[in-house]
Amino acid sequence: MLDKESKIPLYSQLMDILIHDIESHMQEDEKMLSEREICKKFDVSRTTVRQTFQELEREGYIYIKHGKGAFVTSNKFNQNLQGFYSFTDEMKKLGKEPTSKVIKFEIITSNNDIAKKMKIESEDLVYKFTRLRLANKEKMMVETTYVPYNMFPGKDDLNRNPLYDIFRDRFNTVVEYAEEVFIPVLTNEDEAEKLNIGVGSPSLKISRYAYNSNDKVIEYTISIARGDKFKYNIKLLKK
Repeated sequence: MLDKESKIPLYSQLMDILIHDIESHMQEDEKMLSEREICKKFDVSRTTVRQTFQELEREGYIYIKHGKGAFVTSNKFNQNLQGFYSFTDEMKKLGKEPTSKVIKFEIITSNNDIAKKMKIESEDLVYKFTRLRLANKEKMMVETTYVPYNMFPGKDDLNRNPLYDIFRDRFNTVVEYAEEVFIPVLTNEDEAEKLNIGVGSPSLKISRYAYNSNDKVIEYTISIARGDKFKYNIKLLKK
C-alpha cells in the first residue's frame, strides 16, 4: 500500500507498484484497472492516478486508448547499434521466427537522388523492392530497398533467402560495413495499412547504406520500424 507520510510523491509510489504488477504477471495488451478502480483500491485522487498513467505511458509501460482505458505495452525488441546487424539474425537470436513478404518488385531507372545516394550514374538501372518484415507472423517493419542491377539475381531468390545471404552465396560479396540514419516519424496512410497500425503512429525511419570491401554501395534501404516494437541502444565511450 501507499505510505502517505513518505516524502516520496504518491504518484511515484503508485508507479512502482503498477510497474511491479506489469513486469511480474501481466501480459502484453492486457487492460489495466480503470482510474476509478485504482482510486478506490489505493485511496488516492483521480489527479494522482492520471499523473501516474501519464508517467507510465511516457516510460513505455502502457498505452492509452481514449474511451477504452490503459493497456500494457507490447514487449519491444532491444537492438544494440554497436555492431553490424540484420533483421533476420536479430530475430533468430531472440527466438523469433523471421519472415519476409515481397510486396512489390521492379527494375527502375535511377533518378538523380537515388544515383547520388548509391554513388552510381544517373539513369543506371537498379532493382527496387518493398518487403514486409515479420517476427512470429507479427508485422514489424516495412522496407524499400535499392540494389545495383548487376548485383541481384531476381525475385524468386529474395522470397526464399535473406538479401545478405544472396550477396554472399551468389555473388561472393559481403557487407563490410553500413551507415544508418535514424529519424522519428509519424506513419503515413500507406505505411500504417501495411503494418496494421494507426495512421500517425510513432515510428522510426532508418536509412541504411551498406558497403562492400571496395566501398561500393550495394544496398540502400529505407525502413519504417514500428515505434511500439523496437528500441535502440548504443554505448558511448569517452575518448
